[in-house]
Formats: sequence, C-alpha cells, structure tokens
Amino acid sequence: MTEIHNVLIIGSGPAGYTAALYAARANLKPLMITGVEQGGQLMTTTDVENYPGYPKGILGPEMMEDFRKQAERFGTEMIWGNVTAVDLSKRPFKVSTQDGQTFEAKALIISTGASAKYLGLESEKKYLGHGVSACATCDGAFFKNKNVYLVGGGDTAMEEAQFLTRFANTVTVVHRRDSLRASKIMQDRAKANPKIQWLWNSSVTEVLGQDQPHKQVTGLKIKNVQTGQPTQVPADGLFLGIGHEPNSHLFKGQLEMNAVGYIITKDKSTYTSVPGVFACGDVQDPIYRQAVTAAGSGCMAAIDAERWLETQAD
Repeated sequence: MTEIHNVLIIGSGPAGYTAALYAARANLKPLMITGVEQGGQLMTTTDVENYPGYPKGILGPEMMEDFRKQAERFGTEMIWGNVTAVDLSKRPFKVSTQDGQTFEAKALIISTGASAKYLGLESEKKYLGHGVSACATCDGAFFKNKNVYLVGGGDTAMEEAQFLTRFANTVTVVHRRDSLRASKIMQDRAKANPKIQWLWNSSVTEVLGQDQPHKQVTGLKIKNVQTGQPTQVPADGLFLGIGHEPNSHLFKGQLEMNAVGYIITKDKSTYTSVPGVFACGDVQDPIYRQAVTAAGSGCMAAIDAERWLETQAD
C-alpha cells in the first residue's frame, strides 16, 4: 500500500527549506522533492549580505546548506530529483518524479521558485555571480563607484537601473530597440537620472572577463542590431532586467495563475485555488523575490498547511 504523506514539498530554496523546517517541527514528517537545482537561485549567488543573522555575509550555497541541515535535523525526508507530473484533481494528491516514482500526500506545498531570464551566452553563464547578475536588489551594493550595464527596456529594467544608481557611477541601459516598453512614468524617471546612460538598437553578444587573480567581468562586446557594427566597452558588471519566469508549468490548468504564470494565493495567505495546495516563495511572488521574503512565505505555507490539515477528517 502506498504511503500517504501528511505534507509533500515540491522544490527547495529558502521557501521550501523553511516550509520543511516548520512542518517537521510540527511533527508532520514532511517529504521534500528538492528539484535537480537543489537550493534554488541562491546556488548561483556568491556573497549574500542582506539576510539577517549573517553579519559578515555568507556564500549563497553555504547558506542553503545551513537551511537544508536545519530542515533535516527535525526529520524532513529529502529526495533529490525533478517532479514531472502532478494530479491535483482529487485527494490525496499524486506527484510523479523523473525516475518513475509516484508519491501521495494530503497537503502539498509548492516552492518551485522562478528563473531569471538570461541572454543565453556561454560567457554570461561563466561570469554569473562574478559580475553578471539578474538581481540589482541582491547585488547592487557590490558595485559601489563602478560602471555597469543593464539589459532591458521594461518597467523591471527601469526599476533596476534606478536602484543601481544608488551605488554605481554610471548605469548604461542596453536596449534592442530605439524606444522603451516601460510605462511613461518609469521612463521619465530613468531619463531624468543623470547617472543613467542609453545604448539604443544594441545587444550584448559576449561578456569579457578575467579569471586571475579572481574571476570578474572586465568588459562587454556589443552589436548594433541595425548596422551589425560591433563595439567593445569596458564594464565592471552586467545586470539582466528582462524579467523572471515562474517555474509553474507543472500546475497549469490545475491552479489559478496570473497572465505571466505566477500562482495566485488568496487573502495574504499561501492558500491556492485548490484546497490543500499551498504556494510560497518566488513561484507566487512577482514583486519582492528576496531570500528573506521567500523564507517568510515558507513559514506561512507550513503553518497554513498544518492548520488546514487539522480541519480535515482522517
């Protein structure tokens, strides 16, 4: 007979690990399927300086290792691998993994996160966390008095550019067109900022850098998309402001989502449109996308799941 778990958590990272910690301490014996990118986006982050409790900062992977150990200490069972299918049509919910296993659970917590959109360059991947970033709020403070470039033309890009000017000497926005997609008020603010410069009809084709004495970005290759003319510019960093994509494809057609694919949660809780299914972290947060807010929502999801389970007949 298949074991029916009280709580099954899909995805790790700050939200999933915190949900696991709280669910385990509530004696719910949670099962977590971590995903192959165990630890989430922080696994590609170098220094984390804005998470409370780490006054000297900590490497992203080290912090996620601390989270994992704490969740396991209280009895969370963890399985490494990817979920390939879920059935939310009836309870217990069914979850299938890439190796052919199927698990059943009374309650489900989704913490699959969101993935930043990148340009897809090998050199971009090489310097990710070493001058290439998709989160100005996370990494902007590392670029004090530096000259950085930012790719994008929407509201997110304008917000990121404005934020970066708190630290950087200059922020050059690289955009494929000669006009922005951002709302007029966001455009006006950015264009009025003397630290923001503009590179129109252009795209980044390569990230340049050095590996010694330490890995860091030193410049960019940029192409004019109209003329094909290549140029090379010195740069201390490259930020991507082209958006995030929630990792919610498994739940399409089963859970209520917004137009972009973020799972909708109800009334400042983690309840989704299906009773017994809860969502936390970046998969339901298009606004803040911080480790600390993800962890907070993971706590909420575990408490919501615990209280919901108490209302259900065995």
